Amino acid sequence: MHGAAFALVVNIAVASLFATSFAIIAFTNPTHRSVYGFSVSYAIGMVTPLSELLLPLSAWPSPFMISSYFSFMLGLLAMGVALSRFYRRKTQWTAILSIITGAILMRWALWGGVRNTMPYELFFQLPFVAASALPAWVLLHRPRRRPLEIAAGVTFGLVSLHFLAKPLLAVIFGSGETAADYVTSTYALMSQASTGILLTAAGLMILLITLQDIVRTSQVASETDPLSGLANRRGFDLRAVEVLERSKHSNLPVSVAMFDIDHFKSINDSHGHAIGDEVIKSFGELLRRAAPHAAAIGRMGGEEFALVFEHTNQEGARLNAEAIRIAAAQPGNADLPTFTVSGGVTSVRSGEILGEAMRRADMALYCAKRQGRDRICIAEAKYDQQSGRDHRPSPLARG
Repeated sequence: MHGAAFALVVNIAVASLFATSFAIIAFTNPTHRSVYGFSVSYAIGMVTPLSELLLPLSAWPSPFMISSYFSFMLGLLAMGVALSRFYRRKTQWTAILSIITGAILMRWALWGGVRNTMPYELFFQLPFVAASALPAWVLLHRPRRRPLEIAAGVTFGLVSLHFLAKPLLAVIFGSGETAADYVTSTYALMSQASTGILLTAAGLMILLITLQDIVRTSQVASETDPLSGLANRRGFDLRAVEVLERSKHSNLPVSVAMFDIDHFKSINDSHGHAIGDEVIKSFGELLRRAAPHAAAIGRMGGEEFALVFEHTNQEGARLNAEAIRIAAAQPGNADLPTFTVSGGVTSVRSGEILGEAMRRADMALYCAKRQGRDRICIAEAKYDQQSGRDHRPSPLARG
């Protein structure tokens, strides 16, 4: 077997492995059905080395010449479409149709032309230059690009550039007098090896990007309360720790607020659990809208919610909590009963663990409940440096 034929077989095997791997990932991860597009891209591209391998064996080479040329270009364009859908970006259909139209016209113009000449080889490769630039453009024009995405974009850029080098190599080494002679040429070996290496590297990066996104999605799901859409207890603790860590470096205050929906059991008993769930959702949406952007927000369970305010002292947290309490009591969705919330607020003492501050805020919350609900109470956090003890007067009503 000639070296180029062996390279073609390797490229077929690699492309089929990528196509299968992406298909399995998409099938087993319902939230990532767009990954099927990557599988389709490699499946289409696989037709090119298969066509070039079969072309010398056929008495009618023209169909294989056409499938070899267009399947590779369409595979690259399919990768661009798949990446756009993966990132939920607009697909560049105008550019894609322009590349396909240009490729058809160019291939028709070159049909029967003189091979191994610079004009022929250059115009032959130009559609591939444009097609491989598309996935590079999608990856490198994303906001907040991650290192893997930059690396994958650069790799597709190298794929595009290496097609510009191929005409020179074809002229120097010769790509065969006819398309059937291509597979026995030295140029074919270099071409298949270089393209195979670059597209394998790009495929591995896309695979890693996919797996990274799946892991991130699973992590977010494990840290999110499905009913309210807020962080669950685990997710809240992780975000709150980040807020506390940042406060250590900035030396700015951090405060905690706890909320509880008043008479929630009565809402469930009177209106049904479905309406109770909608009340939970409604208050979760209110917290997202009303809380500062940097605040950690979570549903602790049942009808209880918590916030950690970054760069906010106790009085600032109280004002935020009061605004949330007032907003909750306003008539909103006509399909939901009017409800009120009670809250407790405290500040986090320097060097204190979050759990201590949460307990104080919880004490203040229950003080608000005892005082009649629909109010905010605060729990002062004072520290006696001589005795090393807390002095916690009873939470004060501020409702």
